Amino acid sequence: MKMRGLLALAVCASFGAVPAARADAGAISKPMSLKEMVDPAISPCQDFFQYVCRNWQAANPIPDDQSRWGQFYVLREANLAKLRGLLENVGSDATREARRAGDFYGACMDEDGIEAKGIEPLKSLLAEIDDLAGKRELTPLLAKLHRWGISGFFAFGSARDPEDSERQIAGADQGGLGLPDRDFYFRKDAKAVQQRDAYQAHIAKMFTLAGEEAEQAGRRAKAVLDLETAMAEVSLDRVSRRDPRKVNKPMPFAQFESEAPDFDWAAYAKDLGAPAFDRINDQSSAYLSKIGGIIATASLDDVKSYLRWHLLHSAVRLLPKAFVEENFDFYGRTLAGTPALQPRWKRCVQLTDHALGEDLGRLFVARYYPPAAKSRMRELVSAVHVSFGRLIAEADWMTPGTKAKAQAKLALMASKIGYPDKWRDYSSVAVSRDDALGNFWRANAFEMARDLEKIGAEVDHGEWHMTPPTVNAYYSGENNDINFPAGILQYPFFDKDADDALNFGAIGMVIGHEMTHGFDDQGRQYDGKGNLVDWWTTEDARKFGAKSQCLVDEYGTFVAEGAVTLNGKLTLGENTADNGGARIAYWALKKYLAGKKVGKIDGWTPEQRFFIGMARVWCGSERPETRRLQAQVDPHSLAEYRVNGVVANMPEFARAFSCVPGDAMVRKDSCKVW
Repeated sequence: MKMRGLLALAVCASFGAVPAARADAGAISKPMSLKEMVDPAISPCQDFFQYVCRNWQAANPIPDDQSRWGQFYVLREANLAKLRGLLENVGSDATREARRAGDFYGACMDEDGIEAKGIEPLKSLLAEIDDLAGKRELTPLLAKLHRWGISGFFAFGSARDPEDSERQIAGADQGGLGLPDRDFYFRKDAKAVQQRDAYQAHIAKMFTLAGEEAEQAGRRAKAVLDLETAMAEVSLDRVSRRDPRKVNKPMPFAQFESEAPDFDWAAYAKDLGAPAFDRINDQSSAYLSKIGGIIATASLDDVKSYLRWHLLHSAVRLLPKAFVEENFDFYGRTLAGTPALQPRWKRCVQLTDHALGEDLGRLFVARYYPPAAKSRMRELVSAVHVSFGRLIAEADWMTPGTKAKAQAKLALMASKIGYPDKWRDYSSVAVSRDDALGNFWRANAFEMARDLEKIGAEVDHGEWHMTPPTVNAYYSGENNDINFPAGILQYPFFDKDADDALNFGAIGMVIGHEMTHGFDDQGRQYDGKGNLVDWWTTEDARKFGAKSQCLVDEYGTFVAEGAVTLNGKLTLGENTADNGGARIAYWALKKYLAGKKVGKIDGWTPEQRFFIGMARVWCGSERPETRRLQAQVDPHSLAEYRVNGVVANMPEFARAFSCVPGDAMVRKDSCKVW
């Protein structure tokens, strides 16, 4: 089971990409007080999102270099400005970690040097692709490309053994598509057809920039789209991939080789540098059983075209400006509707965070994350943990035996706050100030080698899967832990000195959201130790399914853009977590304030401030193309529905704001899982 984040980490060039800052750090949006944000002309009982966020939206239009804009992105921008300052002020007396990160960033910023080199850094790999004499030679070349982080045909690395959560085995999965989702290759509406045509034209343009004649580039582009369409046809769709049973099939390696024929998996693993192994997790059986045949039946020229495209696509961020602009034109403008490219410094900060995240994270934590903040966060996690235990105990739809197992799982749920206890050692990564693309590939090779070393090893429960400056949080079903990077533990999500109601509404909801992932339609299939086992009775599972269906139906009616609605099945886990997390955090606040005399602040009760604090973190706007794209590929609902969809299900909200039946924020048949 993959980590489950509060936000998707990436949707093309928009949702997960860290937003660009304005011209300088001083241009970052000034925080608005609650009095400034809340619009009293709007009834909270009719549209709570607009009640809290309309003034913020009016004062914060989407910047030209963004596909969306909101409180998450303002904080990310602030963090990037801080990271930029750290990277641009690395002195000769700095630590080796700081110098390494500074050199990586400096090489990325050397636009003149990158322009002068052109595609020279790619020529040896392009020649290897062109020199392929037959399919047998593909295996070592594909392994080499994968080692350097260049995608193609499938993904391979370590995986948790779903039957033994303390053991790591090999894992293989589907991969290698250039469009955001397999359904993009098959949708027949006019918008989808236009996007496919634009994708094919984009591939052709990239080939011509690399020196090919237009006619040949056009043929190659069509071959790539046709080959990827064949791959997409056997790929699992996003809703299916939410089911852990469909993406976990551990087996002996010999059995996998027989079930996934027409490809020399043993030779590939050896060429990749994987240690010897005898067990593998097949994470997309329908795909992997057919990809060998797809490769075998494709012409050698088409395979070469496909590999050339993915080489260019993987390297594009560190190629000359013409390539960068062309890449943005498709993935930024066409797919996400973003008018302008982010400034280079912003893109280079992000790339440094991706490549050497814990080197950069050390600098960020030392400068911006005080120990007192970590201590206060632990108190909030503990309070929310106790509240969730209460909700499990009070659930009227669970049998006593299953309740006991749920409580046991909750008791085993660990929390990681701020940053790792042990920092990653990148000392083997050679970084040169005049070799941007080489630095990137060497960092990718380091990560691949580090991942392969896990095969056959015990699980490291201290490992993080987000970098410390990240504005996000996540739950891991395989570890049964919740994780909160230092980057999100700042205003407006968390302030160690802030009003308790606001903290519980903001970061408390985030804590509850991540905890609830352990008990949503995916997380409930893992036990407290992270093993994929069914610990529910048939009756419990039936009642859970009925309660979950309520959320599927509710969110499936919410309109994203035009005729496109949210996918209630795709977003079920996140909607369960949003609804459960808000309720858990609310009752944690009530218990925390019990016996304390806490009155109104600025005219709002603690309960009202809780909900305002919860809604405030979601204030934002999206471009129409981005709303459409998110509804199609993202398991998270759009921001207004993460607010209104939740409060409409909560009698606690109706009581706090004196809403009555018939009001838009009072759902007649409210949904409640947790």
